Amino acid sequence: MLRLFTTMDVYLAVGVMICAGVAAATDVQWGRIPNWLSYSAIVAGLGLRVVSGGWRSCLDGLVAGLIGGGVFLIFFLVRGMGAGDVKLMTAVGVWSGMRQLPAVMIATALAGGILALGFMVIHKQTAATLRNVGSLFRFHILSGLTPHPEINLQNPQALRVPYALAIAAGTIYVHGISLMRG
Repeated sequence: MLRLFTTMDVYLAVGVMICAGVAAATDVQWGRIPNWLSYSAIVAGLGLRVVSGGWRSCLDGLVAGLIGGGVFLIFFLVRGMGAGDVKLMTAVGVWSGMRQLPAVMIATALAGGILALGFMVIHKQTAATLRNVGSLFRFHILSGLTPHPEINLQNPQALRVPYALAIAAGTIYVHGISLMRG
């Protein structure tokens, strides 16, 4: 079945791509995603959904935001990701809705993997990072969501990847392709 985009679909797609792009730029430059950006994006996305599609569209965005943010919350709880990334993914979920969220999350994960590999090579920490991944895997199998006492973002030696870049890449890819296909 051919699905034609409405004007509001275009606004939602362009809006989320702009939001993710701005977040990526701030994450690269300052190492953080400002709360005002994430929270205003969540509110604006929900507002636009109410205006465009009523409460059903708003509920769709709210559920997608909770799922997107909820998945990233797991990584935050084990200190493997910052809270800004969780809030940004919540905003991206709100704007993307349930129809686009799975593709955005898969594309984000792929972009994140490529980004992490690039950072490992550039910072010459490939062997150490791979050892840490093995240690983390074993630790979390035995300890659940308990943060590792040494291998986490609070460790000053941790390799920090501006994950908003991956979120932006996944978001822009999925929504850009959708817009091009019409």
